[in-house]
Amino acid sequence: MKGDANCFARCLGVVLLAAGSSRRMEQPKLLLPWGDTSIAGHQIRVWQRLGARQIALVCAAGDKAMEAELDRINFPSGNCIPNHAPENGMFSSIRCAAQWGCWETGLTHWAITLGDQPHLRLETLQALLACAATQPGRVCQPRWQGHFCHPVLLPKEVFLQLGTTKAATLKDFLEILCVAGCDLDDPGLDQDIDTPADYEKALALYASWRESAG
Repeated sequence: MKGDANCFARCLGVVLLAAGSSRRMEQPKLLLPWGDTSIAGHQIRVWQRLGARQIALVCAAGDKAMEAELDRINFPSGNCIPNHAPENGMFSSIRCAAQWGCWETGLTHWAITLGDQPHLRLETLQALLACAATQPGRVCQPRWQGHFCHPVLLPKEVFLQLGTTKAATLKDFLEILCVAGCDLDDPGLDQDIDTPADYEKALALYASWRESAG
């Protein structure tokens, strides 16, 4: 696998975090329009295009609106991970994913990705996978202007530790590990979508990238 991003992706599980309350947005942000689909639909499509072997979405248990959207885009209900206590924050969703018993056999790495970063450039994610493929035994994170960002790529033995760790946050968990930083030139790494203004900024970033990419 070493150095081969395509082979790396074929053994990759993706955790798409989508259990947040979207309080500041005042509407479910992953259901907002993005191109010809929703933010959730776009995120799933991107990781499918990258060749990920399995994509699982963590959502709040009983989220009927999300269930309806995933049904609309034909996302398998068996790849939805319920979080029964989403009010406990993002790390609770990560724990749910690490403890989930329906991951396919043969996965060697996992990507933990924020649901509200649909504006990341495709080549940014491709470069991150290529970087991780050269260091398969290490956690790999993109770095923008000296700051670590999401998504985070973890080898199997590290990912499974998330289910039992005493750490309070993902940042705390990663601080004790030797993380490989991948310096990438994508300002979208430093932004997520929390408010309507963030959404408009993200749309503009994505439109600018699409225009430059032709």
